[in-house]
Amino acid sequence: MDLGPQALHELVAFFGLGALLELLAADGYRALLSGAGVKALLFPVIPILLVYELLRAAVQRKFRLEDYKIPFLTLVANRLIGAVLSFGMVALCIALLQPLALFQVELSGWGLLYGYVVWEFAHFVYHYLAHKVRLLWCLHSTHHAPTAMNLSVNYAHLFLEAPYADIVRTSICILAGVSPPLLLLIMLIDGFWGQFIHLGEHALKDGRLGRLHRWILTPAHHRVHHARNPLYMDTNFCNLLNLWDRVFGTYQPQREDIRIEYGITRPMKPGSFLDAYLGEFHALLRDVIAAPGLRNKLRYLLMPPGWSHDGRYKTALESKREWLAQRQGTA
Repeated sequence: MDLGPQALHELVAFFGLGALLELLAADGYRALLSGAGVKALLFPVIPILLVYELLRAAVQRKFRLEDYKIPFLTLVANRLIGAVLSFGMVALCIALLQPLALFQVELSGWGLLYGYVVWEFAHFVYHYLAHKVRLLWCLHSTHHAPTAMNLSVNYAHLFLEAPYADIVRTSICILAGVSPPLLLLIMLIDGFWGQFIHLGEHALKDGRLGRLHRWILTPAHHRVHHARNPLYMDTNFCNLLNLWDRVFGTYQPQREDIRIEYGITRPMKPGSFLDAYLGEFHALLRDVIAAPGLRNKLRYLLMPPGWSHDGRYKTALESKREWLAQRQGTA
């Protein structure tokens, strides 16, 4: 078997060059002025930045294999399953729910503004629930398992998370009158920015992006979101606009006096792909089996991560309150 063509195919797919090459072959450089052309140009940016990030870390002698191992193994697993499921969920939600919308907002300047505000609300709902309902946290925790922030973290997702996220976000947007073409444009913008904000310190030391951090969520904000520090946990759920985080009190800028510690609070097996991918399901199953009574078993599924019937764990909110009380006591 000749592995050369297959390796080239995977390389082109990883960098997202397939659509760009097809457009150039069909219509030449004029195709880059179209919507499809812009999309084809944007797609390779994040993989290229990832390579830059890797090379810069290597030059600075800060490269560690364990910082990238789990995300890349997760990428391999998800390529086999997740993409097909996610696309199917979006199509199904549009087909079922668009007839129920009371109005339609089409592509326009004001339409984009309205649609993006609705999209950020939908993203906030999905993301908030993923942190506050333990069963849903099992789907999302793989993304928070890496103990370093870099662009490879974009690929660290359980294959079932994308379908769950797309059901919630697409359903809310379609019911709120966001037309499918407008939704697809917003998903393109949000997908690019959602990847960019995972840029690590090796490539972008100060992730605040100057004054932009006052108006939008920057890599610095998202580094805070991925932290396991008590003050930082369960904050900055939005992707680009920080509107809904401010409305619901979950906005948290990075502080100079608190060094970010990445990862999740549960002890993990170092470098274990299976623990990062399915470890939270194992921990949940263990707690459900040990819980007394059906009511407690159901509460382990639906209560926030860290809830326990006997108080032996702490939720993120409880940890934050305890940390703040200690700070006030030592002030």
